[in-house]
Amino acid sequence: MATPHTVHVRIGRDHYHTDISAGSHTLIADEPEALGGTDHGPDPYALLLASLGACKAITVRMYADRKGWPLESLEFELSHDRVHAKDCDDCEESEGMVSVIECTITAHGELSEDQRARLAEIADKCPVQRTNSGPNHIRTKLADS
Repeated sequence: MATPHTVHVRIGRDHYHTDISAGSHTLIADEPEALGGTDHGPDPYALLLASLGACKAITVRMYADRKGWPLESLEFELSHDRVHAKDCDDCEESEGMVSVIECTITAHGELSEDQRARLAEIADKCPVQRTNSGPNHIRTKLADS
């Protein structure tokens, strides 16, 4: 059954070109040619970062608007890497590999340092970050043919 957060994904034989529909919107995911894809769209990790960045941007924009702060625009730069847990100073895990997402925010507008700091705090409260950081359970099942 479709819900407001249902996304449909379809892949055929065209090496990794994946069509995505979310409501009335369509996207393409793919892998770079170097990995056997057709490079018709961003890879899944880029889409994950885009989702997180969009959520952070929208959350911060809503907050600044509610506060009436003079925020002109925001820019977010996100990157993903996997590192050994022992090499991650601020990670709770001590063994194995850990995914690390770095996010740098540039806020444009006549904002005080306190306002800028608060916007960074608010960015970390976006729903997508909470979902990714919290306990999750993903259920995968086969549909009837």
